[in-house]
Amino acid sequence: MKKFTAFVAAVIFAATSLSALSVDRDELNTTQNTTIEFINYVGPHKVIDSLEAIKAIGTALGTVISKDVTVASDAGNKAKYYVIHAVDPSENGKLDADILIIGKDALVDHIRNMRHIIASYLSAAYGYTEQDAQTIATFVTVYNAVYRGDMETFNKKYKNAVTKNLTSENCGLSVNYKDWAGKSEIVIPLFDVKGGISTVDTSVISDTKVVDSMQEDDDKNIDSRKDMVDLKEREAEKATEKAQDSQKKATEEQKKLNEEKAKTEAAQKKADDSQQKADEAKKEALADPDNSEKQEAAKEAEKQAETAKEELAEQKQAEKAQEQKTEEAKTEAKQQQAVADKKTTEAQKERKEIAQDQKEVQDKEAAQATMTFDYGLTLVDESSLFSRLVKFNREDGTSIKDSPVTTIRNRTVYKTDAGLVAVCGENINNGSVKLVTIDPDTMEITNESNETISETSVLIQDSSSDNDFYCVFMDGNEAFLGKYGSDLKLKLRSKISVKAATPITLTDTGVVITASNGLFTVLSKGTLEPLK
Repeated sequence: MKKFTAFVAAVIFAATSLSALSVDRDELNTTQNTTIEFINYVGPHKVIDSLEAIKAIGTALGTVISKDVTVASDAGNKAKYYVIHAVDPSENGKLDADILIIGKDALVDHIRNMRHIIASYLSAAYGYTEQDAQTIATFVTVYNAVYRGDMETFNKKYKNAVTKNLTSENCGLSVNYKDWAGKSEIVIPLFDVKGGISTVDTSVISDTKVVDSMQEDDDKNIDSRKDMVDLKEREAEKATEKAQDSQKKATEEQKKLNEEKAKTEAAQKKADDSQQKADEAKKEALADPDNSEKQEAAKEAEKQAETAKEELAEQKQAEKAQEQKTEEAKTEAKQQQAVADKKTTEAQKERKEIAQDQKEVQDKEAAQATMTFDYGLTLVDESSLFSRLVKFNREDGTSIKDSPVTTIRNRTVYKTDAGLVAVCGENINNGSVKLVTIDPDTMEITNESNETISETSVLIQDSSSDNDFYCVFMDGNEAFLGKYGSDLKLKLRSKISVKAATPITLTDTGVVITASNGLFTVLSKGTLEPLK
């Protein structure tokens, strides 16, 4: 099998590729006519964290915040993962928020893992189910990418308790994982910290810009959008229930208010009557100043009038307090009904949009099913010479699908019985360079070598066996030539160390390399020992 070389246009190929630095096409964002893709590291790693370990990061943060969600607090390690629970009941008209800070020492390098952290946080802090938390986390990341660096929007929408913790350089989330550590302030808008499924403001994180950006994906993020619509419909149901309960309470409070008003009328009448009697008694006392009985009667009448006035004042206060309770209940009912109506309207509108998008996707998939296609490599980065696989229509050359792998090295991939073999990866943070197998259908990595491959190694396929390969691997600080099978297991290793960037030339009987001492050397193909 011949090797295929990448260039800027798509070149015919027959497989797929995934590598270290990759683009997650599921998360396309559009802002001001600019299409952006989340760039993730999806290649080999030095250390692979379990999903449980990744989720534990968010759970630990959320557990601290959950102790009292009504007061401002914080949790975590500022150098890695840190949350600011920015709430301020004294400021009205704007939103509270949680701010997830990704510290300079954080190793998260894929949007999928970022979402696991956010989702596990939401579950621990506010009791969201795993599915709802994942749905919200997906929208939160896209929302923060769309509004990355947009302090004007954040200042308009959020309370000072939130914005004082944001910077124009780091607010939101970059689409490139290389800009996450030490440069991310992920804002999670809060509608009601005690609102159950309405804790996070789903209307904000799914606004028009966010949905428009999600529609740029090949599958238009239909599943995530359906989940959001389902969540909003349940929010509407809960809000309707609360509105009905509040309306019942308002009716009860109105009944109590009517009773208090009746009491006030009675107290007013009593006060008026008492004052009238006091005035009459006073008049009689003035007319007959020497009559002690009339003088005493006037004093008693005045005393009763004062008592009646005091009782009236107390009753008016009681009526006023009840009037406030009644208005609060009516306001709560109106607010909850407004929420229900808003969520219902949004859900209905979004369902129609999803139905239209779903038909477009189905039509596109049906058209692609009849296409004849090939695979080619395209240059991703001219400075690093990284490449990626592209599936394209053979008839007109249009791109059908891009592989998420964007760090295929040497612009070289080979087809084997096990899939496509390439050297992929990058030695940054937790990344590593490995020999990998890429599945032609999913275009993702399915296997990788145990050994770390030299960054400067070439990859050569044995012409006598399409399933055998030669490349240079590292053992400590030394480089050795290795022969690998299609299962990526090391079959042979050179007896001598070689230059990490040595050319590899195959002959009928030998392998020509440059030894670590710089000398031209021929190795036996059968043993990889130097020929005498």
